[in-house]
Amino acid sequence: MKLIRQVSFFFLLTSVFTNFAQKREVKIESIKITESIYMLKGQGGNIGLFVGEDGAFMIDDQFAHLTPKILKKIKKITNKPVKYLINTHWHGDHTGGNQNMSKEGAVIISHKNVRKRMGMESVVRGKTKPASPKEALPVITFTEDMMVHFNGEDVLISHVHEAHTDGDAHIYFTKSNVLHMGDTYFQGKYPYIDLTSGGSIEGYIASAEKALLMIDDTTVIIPGHREISNKNELLAYKNMLVTLRDRVQNKINEGKTVEEVKNDISITKEYDDLKYGDWFITSEGIRETIYKSLTSK
Repeated sequence: MKLIRQVSFFFLLTSVFTNFAQKREVKIESIKITESIYMLKGQGGNIGLFVGEDGAFMIDDQFAHLTPKILKKIKKITNKPVKYLINTHWHGDHTGGNQNMSKEGAVIISHKNVRKRMGMESVVRGKTKPASPKEALPVITFTEDMMVHFNGEDVLISHVHEAHTDGDAHIYFTKSNVLHMGDTYFQGKYPYIDLTSGGSIEGYIASAEKALLMIDDTTVIIPGHREISNKNELLAYKNMLVTLRDRVQNKINEGKTVEEVKNDISITKEYDDLKYGDWFITSEGIRETIYKSLTSK
């Protein structure tokens, strides 16, 4: 029994120190896009930062334990405070720092469904997530679109329906021609379509189509994850989604089951060869998700 307790304690310590090391080792990288807009990379969703005389405007905030590092990086860019924080959707790798940022004085903005989902217990990828504290909830919500006039720029915050979730937003800097798409765009990888949060393959495609109508060949796109992108890459991404949707729909029309589609590597082969699948969203996972999305109508 003593040996068991010692082994258990060893594994507990190992877990604690591993988690501590992971948190300590995360570095916040800043990528300058324009004179006033930056993308910050760390652990979680890509952060957008817009700075100027009026202050700083932030898009998403990753995890709570990273807030001090994120604020330190921001202070190297501007001495102005973060006045506004927009959440592109409700997932914790984009809203985990909300409570901290609220204490820093940031006014949090989101689609109404983001506040709703953050305010209740939810299940994400099989794990139960408790409701967020009141201080973490957005204080300004919108239903479709809204405009923020800040730092001499008209910033369009636009809702896209049932894409990654049911509360997604695009943030478009109309003067600077920079678009942050949140997790409605996973650059170079299969998307995570959160069906339990109202996401759908049709909405995901519609989100890309809406963005393509808004931008031009010189637009810089900040995706929810991975690297800075552009119109041509987004168009190719949209075409990939349409191709996969149509192939899965054809299998459904043939009477194929979800297991048969999940195991049919021919559906995604050319995109698998391009390494679109990874540990997070596998080839089998995207085929299954599209099937379930199309059959839940």
